[in-house]
Amino acid sequence: MKLIFVTGNRNKLREARQILKGHDISGMKVELPELQGKPIDIAKRKAAMAAEIVGETCFVEDTALSFDALSGMPGPYIKDFEQAIGVEKLPRLLDGFSDKKASAIVTIGYCEPGKAPKVFQGVVRGKIVEARGISNFGWDPIFQPAGKRKTFAEMPAEEKNRISHRKKAFEKFNSFLER
Repeated sequence: MKLIFVTGNRNKLREARQILKGHDISGMKVELPELQGKPIDIAKRKAAMAAEIVGETCFVEDTALSFDALSGMPGPYIKDFEQAIGVEKLPRLLDGFSDKKASAIVTIGYCEPGKAPKVFQGVVRGKIVEARGISNFGWDPIFQPAGKRKTFAEMPAEEKNRISHRKKAFEKFNSFLER
């Protein structure tokens, strides 16, 4: 099946192709506004906007990193936080809190023009740690999945792709596509 992934992020496109083997995935960069709200609502709105702009069935992805001690923040605003203070300083947001637990969340929005979008979400629980590893993805050096000794940034791509939030979301998306 041919799919259009509306993203300007080559690393996300590469991971999508690695995870969704058997599908012809092309990337298309479309300027979509940074929306506010809950991850599922953001993905639905972005998918609908993308399908309208592209004029074809497509999918988008929205990523969030939610800190338990901060009631889920920064959540879908993680990119803005990271750009403002840098990935190395993100753990400082939890200074003074003993709770370092967090959730890595990916929400995929899929939409056919003129139809209601569908969403698929993957979540990995873990904790926020001091930055370790080198990564193509912004906050991977500070997220350590539960039960693992490495951050996402310290893991080879194959290892990360077996357990990641993106993998979980894409597995749900793939099940939908194969129906």
